[in-house]
Amino acid sequence: MKSFKEIYKSSENKIAGIAAAPGIVIGKAYLFSKEKLEINKAPITNADEAINNFQEALKQSKKELNKIFGFAREKMDEVRAAIFEAQLMILDDPILLEHIKQRIRNEMVQPEFIVSDEISKYQELMIISHESYMKERAHDIEDIKQRIIRNLQKKRWQSKIEKNLIVVSEALTPADTLLFSRREALAFVTDHGGLTSHAAIISRSLNLPAVVGTQKATQMIKDGEQIIVDGFHGYVIINPTEVQLEFFRAKQDKLIKLQKGLEELKDLPAKTLDGKIINIEANVDVSGEIDLVLTTGANGIGLYRTEQILNELGTFPDENEQTEIYSNLASRMYPKFLTIRAYDIGGDKFRINEYKEPNPFLGLRGIRFLLENENLFKAQIRAVLRASENKNLKFMIPMITTLEEIWRSIKLIQECKSELRKEKVKFDNQMKIGIMVEVPSAAVMAKEFSDEIDFVSIGTNDLIQYLMAVDRGNDLVSNLYQEFSPVVIRTIAHIVREAKKGKVPVSICGEMAADTLAIPLLVGLGLDSLSMSPATILNAKRIIRNFEFKKAKILANECLQCKTEIDIQKKVQKFFEDNNISRTRNII
Repeated sequence: MKSFKEIYKSSENKIAGIAAAPGIVIGKAYLFSKEKLEINKAPITNADEAINNFQEALKQSKKELNKIFGFAREKMDEVRAAIFEAQLMILDDPILLEHIKQRIRNEMVQPEFIVSDEISKYQELMIISHESYMKERAHDIEDIKQRIIRNLQKKRWQSKIEKNLIVVSEALTPADTLLFSRREALAFVTDHGGLTSHAAIISRSLNLPAVVGTQKATQMIKDGEQIIVDGFHGYVIINPTEVQLEFFRAKQDKLIKLQKGLEELKDLPAKTLDGKIINIEANVDVSGEIDLVLTTGANGIGLYRTEQILNELGTFPDENEQTEIYSNLASRMYPKFLTIRAYDIGGDKFRINEYKEPNPFLGLRGIRFLLENENLFKAQIRAVLRASENKNLKFMIPMITTLEEIWRSIKLIQECKSELRKEKVKFDNQMKIGIMVEVPSAAVMAKEFSDEIDFVSIGTNDLIQYLMAVDRGNDLVSNLYQEFSPVVIRTIAHIVREAKKGKVPVSICGEMAADTLAIPLLVGLGLDSLSMSPATILNAKRIIRNFEFKKAKILANECLQCKTEIDIQKKVQKFFEDNNISRTRNII
């Protein structure tokens, strides 16, 4: 059978987008576009009546959103459902509402024009932002604006979608996404949006495949056409050929069979044939993935990316809000451990407008940003400590490059502990503190750094990028981003060896851990723990249970002598063949 690369390379009927939610769906397209509301600027004669109409429209809008919010809480976790709670808060913003009423009195024109004009000002500020998450929030505010105007005009939006169709639209609001899921939509395709769009977040939460940011899907796809949505790779195929249909149906069957075959591994350890147990944990972006973590039999969460909370909420939650989020996560995972990473801000992640940097990847990111904003950092530290009462939390610091950064971080943690003791707040005084090793300086100094902390986690995504001096998102040099480069393999081996001299456990939480082809090599290099996307965990267990640790060590030693990436890949592939293990790199 052809590979994905071959299928897509020869396909002229494909649209590329962003893989926002995994899965493969074949079905009919439903081209969705909301009715364009005409805004009336006609003069009014009675300001009190107009303001009363505005308040009635607000009341109806709140009623609609409360209904959606209630449904969201049934379907999703509290953090994601809070998307709709945030919209409700905008409808209660006293400054915004009073300003609209005042303008109605002063200008004596239809309230729908004032509502449109006033809310659009906020949107324009967000749209011109360089930050993708701010642009996404502008779409959410558009939903609120249109909802109020529609209710002012006494119109109702009725979805005519039939069940089991793929929704194709320019953009989808959180409410659209949720309401379409009630009509058993199969998948979502949008022209606009990114990984942090609420439509993408909700799709992942509801386990519905999604491809976003296609730019031209609504122009190229006709209503009722058969399409294939590949939420793993970020492609949509229009009017697929028989060859393409056969290929993707086979992939769907493989996914179903593989999942059934892997389910029996849920409660079994990741233990090699000669008895070596590897700790398998999960990487989690948003709390809605906890359900998936629990169903895969992960030993815990090796990486919880707290900056994703900022992407979802669009702002920094205060200490109490963070405490509630972390406490809920810790309770759901108990007695398994949850490793919370401090905000990893900057680079290709959540960015702050006030910092304009020509090269953010080499700028104020990770711990550098946190130490420049101590109050923000301390609020997070205090929240994690307050949530640690059940003693199943660990705290991890990103982008460490010097010993001084470790010392300053530990000093702030001690300050927070002292404050909480004075406030008579309970917390885990022995909570483990670890660091991410993701830059060459931390790798070289792994022994010295390990003497100061309780655990080490290798972040291969950034480590490879900095080791190879390559922007992994740049197509011109992406071939240099090599997981199996001798430089990368030898560096990982050095980190493991040196950290163990400091007697601290070493895990790996970058994408390399989720590359199933790399697993025997990583085990052979001596890693104690692998943390990966929840969807890969059962497959990782299957692989580990089919080889001997002593053979993996021989493989690692052989690879450490290799001079090229190709030589290492060949040895790893031969290992899979010799041990009769499926060489599939990913689930599909």
